[in-house]
Amino acid sequence: MNKQAHPSQTAPDVGPVSSGKEQPIIVGLDIGTTKIVAIAGRKNEFGKLEILGFGKSESAGVSHGVVMNIEQCIHSIEQAIRKCLDSNPNLEIREVYVGIAGQHIKSLQTRGDRVRINTEEEICKEDIDLLIKDQYKTYIPAGDQIIDIVPQEFSVDNMQTSMSPVGMSGVKIGANFHIITGDRNAIRNINRCVVKAGLNTRDLVLQPLASAAAVMNDEDLEAGVAIVDIGGGTTDMAVFYDGILKHTAVIPYAGVNVTNDIRGGLGVLRAQAEAMKVQFGTALADEANSNAYITIPGLRGLPPKEISVKNLAHIIQARMQEILNHVVYHLKQINLEKRLYGGIILTGGGAQLKHIIQLTEYVTGLGARIGYPNEHLAGGHAEALMNPMYSTCIGLILRGYHDFENGKLRFAGAGGNMIHAALDQQASAPAAGERPAFAGTPEEAKAEAEKQRDRQKKRNETFRRLFDSMKGKFMSLFEEVDDQEIN
Repeated sequence: MNKQAHPSQTAPDVGPVSSGKEQPIIVGLDIGTTKIVAIAGRKNEFGKLEILGFGKSESAGVSHGVVMNIEQCIHSIEQAIRKCLDSNPNLEIREVYVGIAGQHIKSLQTRGDRVRINTEEEICKEDIDLLIKDQYKTYIPAGDQIIDIVPQEFSVDNMQTSMSPVGMSGVKIGANFHIITGDRNAIRNINRCVVKAGLNTRDLVLQPLASAAAVMNDEDLEAGVAIVDIGGGTTDMAVFYDGILKHTAVIPYAGVNVTNDIRGGLGVLRAQAEAMKVQFGTALADEANSNAYITIPGLRGLPPKEISVKNLAHIIQARMQEILNHVVYHLKQINLEKRLYGGIILTGGGAQLKHIIQLTEYVTGLGARIGYPNEHLAGGHAEALMNPMYSTCIGLILRGYHDFENGKLRFAGAGGNMIHAALDQQASAPAAGERPAFAGTPEEAKAEAEKQRDRQKKRNETFRRLFDSMKGKFMSLFEEVDDQEIN
């Protein structure tokens, strides 16, 4: 899917463009309950992400992380992608990494072992890949599908090691695994929305794992932290301890529930409830001004309504406290409620609520801070992205680079073209064999530019027809594979 932006359109500052072409361009697509965000990024020579495109749209057809209306969701995705392309006219987006959440997400712990044939040779990456592949045979409930398999502690000949055993010698290798599953139909619906929006899904990534990648560093991983991503429809949680992933959970309460509580408790419209939450909301009622009031216009000639800021804070605190009680419950399930020295990292749109840090520390008894997705970003990117609500999308790009650096992803020019976004980064002087820049009067230059746009449009239409003809084949193959898995 590609599109040329009109020169008069204003676009957010998407930061500098690296001159190197050795790195792929990865696109993250965060399909949330309240918003859909598309961000394109590429690593520079220092290993930092440069943002090349950014688009955001209001989400429709999604409830608590689950697609409820295919057509509305497709339209929202197309809007986000279109804005991302408008922010960088030379950007082409074909495939994306997609975040997934929802109440249907579950996880389980398993153990796997494998006896090696060539015991004289050292353990290699292929041995680990085969061990992980074996876990796809794990029994899961009918109707579910494995989304991700995360290795935890490894062992070589019954000797435990938390590090990868590549390079060691041994007969039997084993590991504990954290397997994440989701409802097969919910996953299919997400894939259908992405494909019908003119894109392909490179991989589905659990949203708390993506958020963790964006806001964590090596010190957090060693100290032990809980990532709590308070989104619009769900609160996603990932717990790390001793350098490994210990637990994941999706809590079915988040920002939408807070808005609905305000709407029902104060008798206002949904839009008014959302505006009050964002502008005047606080997570601690004790910090609210008891003498402050919000005036809401009356409906159809009714007198205006005055609402106490204190009452608003009590409603918000009650729901946020319930969410944090679920966080404590999950920490107790794995006996880590008092052992996370790195505390709790709050991210997502709900982390912007005033005094949320104080309430989190009061409820959990652990230190807390806001996680911003700037840990891996290069300087000069849009300040608008310095917001916890974009943590998941930035993390999806990092997941793509993890695949690339581990040999699971090839890019344009290397034969794979899994993620393709062609950037025209030519210098002002044309390269050998290229057409020189047009020289002439402004009127002639404008006419030439129109001709070039027409030629580009024809090329785009040719590509779109070719891509559309491939989509049906891809979806039929996808469903055939699913049917085999069900049996």
